[in-house]
Amino acid sequence: MNVQHILTLNAGSSSIKFALFEADADLIETMRGQIEGLGSAAPHLEAKLRGDTLADERLGSARAADHETALDVVLELLQRAIGRTAVDAVGHRIVHGGLEFARPAIIDEDVVRRLEALDPLAPLHQPHNLSGVRAAHRAFPAALQVACFDTAFHRAHPWVNDTYALPRAFYDQGVRRYGFHGLSYEYVISRLKEIAPQDEKGRVVVMHLGNGASMCAIRDGRSIGSSMGFTALDGLPMGTRCGQLDPGVVLYLLQQKRMTAEAVTDLLYNHSGLKGLSGLSQDIRELEAAATPEARKAIDYFVDRIRRELGAMAAILSGIDTIVFCGGIGEHAWRIRERVCQDFDWLGIALDGSRNRASESVISADDSRVCVRVINTDEEMMIARHTARLLAERGND
Repeated sequence: MNVQHILTLNAGSSSIKFALFEADADLIETMRGQIEGLGSAAPHLEAKLRGDTLADERLGSARAADHETALDVVLELLQRAIGRTAVDAVGHRIVHGGLEFARPAIIDEDVVRRLEALDPLAPLHQPHNLSGVRAAHRAFPAALQVACFDTAFHRAHPWVNDTYALPRAFYDQGVRRYGFHGLSYEYVISRLKEIAPQDEKGRVVVMHLGNGASMCAIRDGRSIGSSMGFTALDGLPMGTRCGQLDPGVVLYLLQQKRMTAEAVTDLLYNHSGLKGLSGLSQDIRELEAAATPEARKAIDYFVDRIRRELGAMAAILSGIDTIVFCGGIGEHAWRIRERVCQDFDWLGIALDGSRNRASESVISADDSRVCVRVINTDEEMMIARHTARLLAERGND
């Protein structure tokens, strides 16, 4: 069997993450990188080839003006990495799959049209995800293009965790809780199954904490509750997104403040969350280093909402056996983990301070009834696995 090459693309609003895998008997990562600051004056490229630095440089604005030009940079790296630009399949992270897509799907023109209709449900992500699809199709017209959905992992929620108290017709039309970060949760659960299968079968709360943040209640490896809902605005406060909000606030902004729908959308997605509360930054590292009361209060609010949601997850699961922190904040911000878990001894949570500060794989104390773990998530690997499976199925047809 010839080695096949799978490229994964995770296109955000101003960035594109990519990874290259060799698919033979197993998946082997050969290259990984990202371009940040697309469309800015100084986009930044980072890439590693088999663990060694392949690129770490500022790009001219013209070289990464949009996703299509950024993909040209990725092609150059592919040429350096594998000596050619032939790619057998491209796996894409697609944030919203709506009602129709409960599992990864091969992308064709009809699929793209159906996914475009979901743009209003994920305006910060979906259009850029699809921009990456179009750019990849132009670059690799013969490659299999695969959509991997952040909502798919949550599609088996119990009805009570999936609905809103609106007339049933809205639920039937698709107004329901979808949940997001599913690729991250799916990967974390797969890792938990490898390193602690007894924990994977229990009552697990995974906290994906980063610029986007959410929490998921998982039992027997299946999602049964998520902090996010109809859109990626709901739940925890995030870098620039508000999180849970009384819908009456939106009505007030529209009716009394005379804001347009577009202005409210921009406010809630781009100028709220940690950035809006602090008036300083969406980066938790900058906020922790700042001495301003606003920065401190922004962190206080972030931690408080996580703790509230943890209590809700415990209720959904009727207790917790394992907690997993992942994502940029979850994996690296030990002070946040410490504050989230403190005074939860009534739930059986006890951290080991030195383990937590060192971000060890298990950070709970030996006598903690709840095992608290840190697992580095890997959405790219999850995308590659799904893509490799569909590639193999096509080869067997």
